[in-house]
Amino acid sequence: MKRLQDKVAIVTGAASGIGAATVELFVRMGARVVATDLQVEKLKLLGERLRPEGFVLEAFRQDVSDEGQWQDLVDTVEERFGRIDILVNDAGVAGHLEPIELTGLETWQKTIDVNLKGSFLGMRAVIPVMKRSGGGSIVNVSSIAGITGMGGGNPYTASKGGLRLLSKGVALQSARDGIRVNSVEPGYILTPMLEQAVDRAVLREEVPASVPMGRIGRPEEIARAIAFLASDEASYITGADLIVDGGYTAR
Repeated sequence: MKRLQDKVAIVTGAASGIGAATVELFVRMGARVVATDLQVEKLKLLGERLRPEGFVLEAFRQDVSDEGQWQDLVDTVEERFGRIDILVNDAGVAGHLEPIELTGLETWQKTIDVNLKGSFLGMRAVIPVMKRSGGGSIVNVSSIAGITGMGGGNPYTASKGGLRLLSKGVALQSARDGIRVNSVEPGYILTPMLEQAVDRAVLREEVPASVPMGRIGRPEEIARAIAFLASDEASYITGADLIVDGGYTAR
């Protein structure tokens, strides 16, 4: 049997990068995946790419910072499938690196709303459903920036550090209900978000040189870590950080 056979999973930020790689891996592992993003056309293209292999992908447009949209999504998924086994909170924004004195309040608020508030709303909405069905697994995609800090990326660092600790708090609260909550901390991963945030020359030369393994990671490498934590193979793991960064934080 496939590792995620017949599991019902919600994956946010699923249109590209780590989210898209996670969706693709999950459906190949047998999960029934509900993929959400603001870029719904990209979600449809992802579904079309998977369809010839016999996989079915449910796609929904979602602003994760909107409380009402979360409740509508969760109600729809529970009505259609009867339960929710997995939630992957991957939706995120980064923005450009800049000094704090040049960071506008709008930039700060948007980053916190998507990266931290969005995951909070997602967990708050799915946990009652998971309780009713006897448990589940939540994986929050944080970042090594939430461990080490990142000069000039203050809203992003604050949001990802907050998400790490929020994950631990919810894990402690939910452990007796059979709900596991963990976070994944990717390092430098070649995604559209990284390409937008970092200058091309820096991305090509300086970033790989800063990683002990000498290269930037791939989205599918993070997807495999997420799949492990989402699966029953991680049945005794909750409140944990899984760092996937090529050794960057080990220095």
